[in-house]
Amino acid sequence: MIAEYVIVGGGAYGCAVAYHLASQGRSVVVLEAVGVGGGASGGPGKRGVRGNRRDLRELPLLREAHRLWPRLADELGAETGYVRSGSVSLIEEEVVGGRGGVVAAEAHAYTQTRFGIPTEVWDGARVREVIPGLSGNVRAALHVPGDGVAAQYRTTLAYADAARRSGAVIHEGAKVLELRSRQAGRHARVVTEDGRAVEAERAVLLAANSSVPGLVRENFGHVVPAWTVYPQVVLLRPEHAVTLPLLVGHDSRLISVKSLDGGLIQLSGGWRGRFDPDTGRGEPVEANVRGNIAQLEALLPAAGELTRVSVHVASPETATVDQIPFVDAVPGAEGFYLATGWTGHGWALLPAASRDIAHLLLHGTAPSTLAPFSLSRIP
Repeated sequence: MIAEYVIVGGGAYGCAVAYHLASQGRSVVVLEAVGVGGGASGGPGKRGVRGNRRDLRELPLLREAHRLWPRLADELGAETGYVRSGSVSLIEEEVVGGRGGVVAAEAHAYTQTRFGIPTEVWDGARVREVIPGLSGNVRAALHVPGDGVAAQYRTTLAYADAARRSGAVIHEGAKVLELRSRQAGRHARVVTEDGRAVEAERAVLLAANSSVPGLVRENFGHVVPAWTVYPQVVLLRPEHAVTLPLLVGHDSRLISVKSLDGGLIQLSGGWRGRFDPDTGRGEPVEANVRGNIAQLEALLPAAGELTRVSVHVASPETATVDQIPFVDAVPGAEGFYLATGWTGHGWALLPAASRDIAHLLLHGTAPSTLAPFSLSRIP
């Protein structure tokens, strides 16, 4: 089998890049180990489309993503679950190192606004007016009206279907084990677990997120300084109905809160599960589940008793040493590129970053928006 471009990984980024390439008339084959959206792009609920308190190096992409998200469903011809709800990053205390607290709020708001992410500072009274029932300890918040949420799995399927309609071929159950770089006039090649070889006339993109560091190390001997984590998502039913019209984050607590249909609360924020070697998937850590819920109980006491509906830790994510992704050519492996290490917040960048990754593959040069994600930032 041969195509101009081969993409390893059928998650949100693999399918989105395939869509951008195929819609420009390029032949594309996507190889997905399990099923479309079966890894980091799966799981329940929605994910944040957040510029608030994001790494400044990602804000140029996020600014463009803010522009693209509202029209994405029309472009792809399918629902993405996107809602521009706005977000708040709540502030309760000053003891958060040198980066947070009320003392830093105006500087963060000014800087984010200068980067094209309009941000304002709310006092505690304004926050509680919008979100009744918050703890009286909430002193202020950073508010970004352009932020929102979207459904990761539905969006991934929408990109996959649009890519197929544009001519891309997506093979599920096709786990890639071997990579062979372009040399002596031969195309770059990948080999699947069942022995199928797929050649790429132009380039191979390694977008299988948590699998990428291992594939690169085992096949090319290059270290990508990243690791796999299993982010925890807890769905809760509150005893009392609460008003959560915004995506809620926090300056010092490990907490992220979203409102779902049916009165459910989606709770996350950096708590993790652990790898289960018997199943090859993530499993919950009870202390972490309790810890995450305790944070919400302290922050939103008006919700009353919080009943667990489900706990999800099965979707692996890849984190990097400086908490921003790697998008670059693979050193010493002609014809291979990688996109990994989204560190739990690359989702918001998807419409803009996937388009720019496609540009990198088409032209061999990275747009300025991707420059911060080069492997060369690590000596």
